[in-house]
Amino acid sequence: MSHGNQTQQTRLEQLGAYPFARLKSLLAGHAPKQGLAHIDAGAGEPRLPLPAFVAETVAANLGGLSRYPSTSGNDVLREAIAAWLMRRYGLPQIDAATQVLSANGTREALFAIAHALINPEADIKPWAMMPNPMYQIYLGAAITAGAHPYFMPCTAANGFEPDLDAIPADVWANTALVYVCSPSNPTGWVADHNYFTRLLALADEHDFYIVSDECYSEIYWHEKPVGLLQVAAALGRNDYARCLVMNSLSKRSALPGMRSGLIAGDAALINRFAKLRSYTGPATPLPLQHVAAAAWSDETHVEQHLAIYRQSLQAFFDNYGKGQPPAGSFFIWLPVENDEAFAIAAYEQQAITLLPGSYLSADDHTGSNPGAGYVRVALVDGPDKAAELGRRLRAVSI
Repeated sequence: MSHGNQTQQTRLEQLGAYPFARLKSLLAGHAPKQGLAHIDAGAGEPRLPLPAFVAETVAANLGGLSRYPSTSGNDVLREAIAAWLMRRYGLPQIDAATQVLSANGTREALFAIAHALINPEADIKPWAMMPNPMYQIYLGAAITAGAHPYFMPCTAANGFEPDLDAIPADVWANTALVYVCSPSNPTGWVADHNYFTRLLALADEHDFYIVSDECYSEIYWHEKPVGLLQVAAALGRNDYARCLVMNSLSKRSALPGMRSGLIAGDAALINRFAKLRSYTGPATPLPLQHVAAAAWSDETHVEQHLAIYRQSLQAFFDNYGKGQPPAGSFFIWLPVENDEAFAIAAYEQQAITLLPGSYLSADDHTGSNPGAGYVRVALVDGPDKAAELGRRLRAVSI
C-alpha cells in the first residue's frame, strides 16, 4: 500500500459515524410507542408540497437526460442564480460566468471546497475553523483535506455566536478557511452586518478564506438575514475577495431531493473550485437545472413556505409552553437534561425521532461538548404536526 493511500485511510478513520448512523444505533432495540403516529423530527428534510412549476418544467426538458450536464451549471441556471443574488442582497453586480457555479446540493460543495482551498503540504498544518455545534460536513471536510479542525464553541452564554475574540493570534495566523453557518444549523443564530465585517477584516489581516453556508437564508422569524456577499458589497468589495457563499434549493424551495444549490463569490476561488469539480464530476441533471433556474426566479413559493415555517414555530411554542422561536432556520435547539436519554424517551414514549445535540458537536480542547444537553427538533411538516410535536415533547420524562 502506498504512503498516499495510508494517509488517506488514516484521515477517513479519524471521522466518527455520521450523526444519523449514530442515531440509528442509539435507537436500535427500542420501539416507538404503539398507537401513536410516528413523527420524524430528526432530519432537516422539508416535507412541503412541490411548487407547481416543478413537474411542468421537468416534462418540458426531459430531452436533457440524453446529454451530460455541465458541472458548472448551464448558462440559464447561472444567470438565474446571479439575478437572484442581486435581487435578494442588493448586490451591484455579480458575473454569472465567473462568479457563480451550480452545486449538486451544497453538502457536496461544502465538503469539496476544503479540498480546493486547503494546502495539506504546508510547512505548518493549517486550521479550518467551524462553529461547534455544526453541520458535520465541515468537520469531515477539514479532516479529509488535511487540516486541523478548530472548534468555535456556540453556547447559550454567548448567544450561540462563534466568538471571534476568543481565537488566539497564532491560530488566526495559520488559518486556511473559516466556515460560517447563518442562519445556524442547529442553533438558529444569525450573523449580522458587524459580524461579517469583523470576519472580513480578520481574513485580510491573516490571509484566509470565508465559506458562508447560507442554506437557511429564507427561513427566519422576524428580520431577513444579511449575507456575506451583501456585507462585502456594502464595504466596496465588489470582487468579493476571499468570500464564497453557498445556498440551496433544499430549504428555500423544499426540494431536497433535487440536489441543486449555488456557489458564488470571489472569481479566483470559483475558478479554483471549478477545476476541482471538473475532475470529481458532480452535476445536477439538465432537466433539474432548468427546474432550479425556475425556482431561483420565483419568490411566490418561497413566501408561502416562510409563512408555513413561521406558523409552525408559533404552533410548537404555543403547545410546548416555554422558549421562543430562533432568529433563523426551522430547527428548535431544545435544552434537555440528557440529550441521548431524552431522544430515547421521546421515541419510546411519544414515537418521535429527534437528534441528540452531542451528535452535531465535537469535544473541544477542554473535553466539553457544547451540544450535550440539547436535542435538535426539525419543524418540517407544517403547523399541525408542529403543534403535536410541542404537546408530545412536553409530556416526555426521563
